[in-house]
Amino acid sequence: MDLFSKLKKMRTLLIDDDEWIRDSLSLYFEGEGCHLLALETAEEGIEALKGQHYDIILVDYRLPGMDGLEFLKRIQDPYPHTKKVLITAYRSKELVSKAMKIGIDGFIEKPFTTRNIEEALSRLIAKSE
Repeated sequence: MDLFSKLKKMRTLLIDDDEWIRDSLSLYFEGEGCHLLALETAEEGIEALKGQHYDIILVDYRLPGMDGLEFLKRIQDPYPHTKKVLITAYRSKELVSKAMKIGIDGFIEKPFTTRNIEEALSRLIAKSE
């Protein structure tokens, strides 16, 4: 499967308070010709979802204000077909359990590389086909 040919047909939303992560992943996706909207807070993510559909949402667990898990919980009902991935440096059995109850589709552990992102997105897309 050519990941980027599939991602070019999709819209991806990234929510992470780390400016370096937002900027570097934005450049990476842009370099591959893929759409990525990178935002700093979950509240900005809620606003972005009001006017646009996203196929994939990548959200950091620890955010200022609303955390990533609460964000995913709030958008589960209105966006059931959107693939949701939690990014975290704080993975625990408790967090995994809470996330699975909400119905997230995957995890990406920090620190990560572009290869980790590609592998996670490839699994996500393959699972939905």
